[in-house]
Amino acid sequence: MSETLFSLTFAVAAPFWAMMIVLPRWAWTRRIVASPWIVLPPVLIYAIVVAGSLGDVLPAVISPTLPGVRELLGTSDGATAGWAHLLAFDLFAGRWAYLDSRERGIPPLVMAPILLLTILLGPLGLLTFLLVRRRWPDPTVGRRDGETDLGRRMGESGMWRRGSETGVGRRQGESGVRRRGGESGVRRRGGEAGLGRRGGEAGEWWSAGGSGVGDA
Repeated sequence: MSETLFSLTFAVAAPFWAMMIVLPRWAWTRRIVASPWIVLPPVLIYAIVVAGSLGDVLPAVISPTLPGVRELLGTSDGATAGWAHLLAFDLFAGRWAYLDSRERGIPPLVMAPILLLTILLGPLGLLTFLLVRRRWPDPTVGRRDGETDLGRRMGESGMWRRGSETGVGRRQGESGVRRRGGESGVRRRGGEAGLGRRGGEAGEWWSAGGSGVGDA
């Protein structure tokens, strides 16, 4: 059974590698590889193998030693479990590298040998991609910064506009108060002037009346 599962492990992972390397621009490649569940087949094989020899696996991983790990991988079940373990993580790393390369616009001719290296020597393939991707900046970083800067400017503009409107309203209110106060002062002064005029007219009439009596 271990020999069958060993051969099946690469068979279930190979189609995804083929799509990423041979058909990187195909719309269905991106749709399929975008799902993290593409690693499920080798993970299930790993789970089946480990479940059948859990008594040997747990001591080796809980308290690992070189002789213990060598002895575990020297068995058919141990070698199959280790192979499934490697392929699952290699596929996950290759999936991330492929999706990131499509976002950055890295040419497929550059990515093909990197993905092949990831299949054969997983950590070295991942390291190579981490070095290569530095030449192609992530376009989403600038887009997020630009949206944030635009939002900040819009927020500042809104605050300035609201502050200006408040200032205008305050000035208009103050002007209204002054205007109303000025009108009240005019009316008061007008009233005082009217009273003065009436008082003067009354005085003139009284003087005229008094003069009439004296003449009489």
